[in-house]
Amino acid sequence: MAAEEKWKTSAERDGEKELCVLVGQQLGEPGRFAYAALCGISLAQLFPEKEQSSFRTEFIEGFVKWLDLPQAVLPAMTAFASGLGGEGTETFAQILLKDPILKENPVVITQDLLSFSLRDGYYDARARVLICHVTWLLRVPLEELEVLEESLLESLKEQKEEESETAEVSRKKKERRKKLKRYLLIGLATVGGGTVIGLTGGLAAPLVAAGAATIIGSAGAAALGSTAGIAVMASLFGAAGAGLTGYKMKKRVGAIEEFEFLPLTEGKQLHITIAITGWLCTGKYGSFTAPWSSLLQSSEQYCLAWESKYLMELGNALDSLLNGFVNMMAQEALKFTVLSGIVTALTWPTSLLTVASVIDNPWGVCLHRSAEVGKHLAHILLSRQQGRRPVTLIGFSLGARVIYFCLQEMAQEKDSQGIIEDVVLLGAPVEGEAKYWKAIAKVVSGRIINGYCRGDWLLSFVYRTSSVQLNVAGLQPVDLDDRRMVNMDLSAVVNGHLDYMKQMDTILRAVGVKTKECRLDEKGSGSFFSPLAKKSQRAVENTTRGEDAASRDHQGSSS
Repeated sequence: MAAEEKWKTSAERDGEKELCVLVGQQLGEPGRFAYAALCGISLAQLFPEKEQSSFRTEFIEGFVKWLDLPQAVLPAMTAFASGLGGEGTETFAQILLKDPILKENPVVITQDLLSFSLRDGYYDARARVLICHVTWLLRVPLEELEVLEESLLESLKEQKEEESETAEVSRKKKERRKKLKRYLLIGLATVGGGTVIGLTGGLAAPLVAAGAATIIGSAGAAALGSTAGIAVMASLFGAAGAGLTGYKMKKRVGAIEEFEFLPLTEGKQLHITIAITGWLCTGKYGSFTAPWSSLLQSSEQYCLAWESKYLMELGNALDSLLNGFVNMMAQEALKFTVLSGIVTALTWPTSLLTVASVIDNPWGVCLHRSAEVGKHLAHILLSRQQGRRPVTLIGFSLGARVIYFCLQEMAQEKDSQGIIEDVVLLGAPVEGEAKYWKAIAKVVSGRIINGYCRGDWLLSFVYRTSSVQLNVAGLQPVDLDDRRMVNMDLSAVVNGHLDYMKQMDTILRAVGVKTKECRLDEKGSGSFFSPLAKKSQRAVENTTRGEDAASRDHQGSSS
């Protein structure tokens, strides 16, 4: 209590007007009830599966306490989290928005949910998807969540402003961070009537260095700097804070010869992105990082370097195959060999078959190795090498295959949920039948984007020897009845398989992934659309139309 009094004195001295205690202690009782109900209903809509019941129950029980609601409302909230009352979503949202605390700035709910989700130093991917959804329901731009997360990290470490920013922009940014930081600090440092968290200091451990003592009082700051608090911080960001860049394959794992994470950005973030390249070739695209130069899904991004020797051999084979008239012949043959994305063993041009051996062997080798690399990646993520933060995976061609096998492996393990937020598979050479995707979908909290091109003759050609008709995800939509599944027809922006590398910037924007050149409006969260959006999209040729399509989807769903 002494710490609380010190904090109050500090606040009064500073003359601060913004929120000084948790939103849950300021909302009226109707507002708190509506807030909890909205989260309960959203949990049931987002994670209805039986295996998610314990997560829903634990979340809502903790949330009722967080909001200081009477225990008598718990049965009702548990019922909402079990799937009842979904038709009341809009009503509860309106009740909440009418509360005086939200009238001027509804983003305080996003702040509060973030504080609640981080209270133990773990950031579950399911919690982040829920925050995105509730934020969207309250018509708050999702980019606000990104700002909040960055602000929290700003309070954990000193970070210089980018030199390119003007003095005015820099000043406004600092002022905003100061306000957000104050709220988040209090949310993390207090519970209920202001009791300072000691052993569960969680994220707040390094706040002492950021001047926490002047905000929450010296006693509170001392508690937050406890050894236990620092340990939780290490848990969040990975061993010794090194995260994925600290991982080195100590010895050869099975057939894998190379496996390493390369940083794509210098920053730190509460959610991370891992990009996986599908092949290498000489020249401009000779490195794993080259295709991802415009990616900006998170301020902490990595690229997986894997089996470069074999991926370079494959890339050279692709160049050999596609040079000259063979490409034109194949385009013509496509009309007769690919029907609705189903590969058939009809006649391919003789000229193409004579050079088939050039690609068949390196392709077969890389198919096998990509599956092994995917399984190894699964165990890295399951061991929380990246810390306890949501992970988004993006890959093209064989890189998408790595992701597919990673998810497949994770689905067979316990405690595999809440790690993966979103996945984007582009031109994936994997099974396209829904039954194969059902299990892996349960590992993903947010979205599974399947970007495909029906006219990808190369992908159909490498599957030509299949003894049975084969559905390939990179050639057609995956017909899975699951809110996570989003199929994106990229035929308008992808002419052939090699475009997945050469046109990556355009493709990323078409599927709603943030890039340096084009930060999508209302999608700053890392979840590509509202988590309950429509299940199928068609990418269009230019960026502007692509953004409009995503925006329409974003606005017209989840009602």
